[in-house]
Amino acid sequence: MLTAVREQLGHALFRRVAGPDGPANRARIHDTPGPRWFAPDRPIRTVHGDASMFIGGLSALLLQSLHPLAMAAVAGHSGFRGDPWGRLQRTSTFLAVTTYGTADDAQRAVDRVRDIHDHIRGTTAQGVPYHAADPHLLAWVHLAETDSFLRAHERYGARPLEPAAYDAYVADTARVAEALGVTDPPRDRHELSERLSGYLPELRATPEARSAARYLLLRPPLPLAVRPFYGGLAANAVALLPPWARGMLHLPRLPVVESLAVRPAGRVLTRTIRWAMTPPPPSRTPTAEEGGNS
Repeated sequence: MLTAVREQLGHALFRRVAGPDGPANRARIHDTPGPRWFAPDRPIRTVHGDASMFIGGLSALLLQSLHPLAMAAVAGHSGFRGDPWGRLQRTSTFLAVTTYGTADDAQRAVDRVRDIHDHIRGTTAQGVPYHAADPHLLAWVHLAETDSFLRAHERYGARPLEPAAYDAYVADTARVAEALGVTDPPRDRHELSERLSGYLPELRATPEARSAARYLLLRPPLPLAVRPFYGGLAANAVALLPPWARGMLHLPRLPVVESLAVRPAGRVLTRTIRWAMTPPPPSRTPTAEEGGNS
């Protein structure tokens, strides 16, 4: 019975994150022979394959929203409200292809995204023009995502990495960032932190950013039965944000509650997701000595 519950939960999570084409995409990504951008032992494969990504991804969206131009592009062109799961599925597929797929498949995925970015232009409510292909804007999105994924894995990963391996993770993500059009992305955690700090004067919680935060944290498009579990992930995503980001979004900081309740809940949730989405080991046929012929 426990195996059946595990399979049902795992399939439901995978369908939600990967979409109806998930099984076919997974087979193509992992089973197609050919060279990859990243070898099997690279840190990017460890980080992106861990259940901590559920928390890191949500935290990254909140952080990214604080750049007014990035938020305007998302609000005006991404359809994240009309089709939030479709956007999640496209993002998760892109991460999977570039992390685990063949080099040719990864390049095709990057080319598709670059073509989409090239057509996303507009102006904010204040009349400031934006272009999704702007390297400066692309860099912000990359920095926020990389920092969020890294810190989520460090806190909730099954096997947190050594500091040098997290530096190597930042260097791995730079390979994808450069392909997308980011100029000179950071190669280690120190550079990542410095580059993030350099964006602080440009950041603010616009009405669009606060509206997106309310949508993501309080009104997710989910059945009522699963909202408490999502609420646990959301609380941990907020706890993962840098203090200055939480301040901009007016998200309260309750250290005692976070220490005693939020973080333990995050560890339980990520362990549960990891358990559900990891296939159980194949059952072993008992030998004659163990009673296999009895």
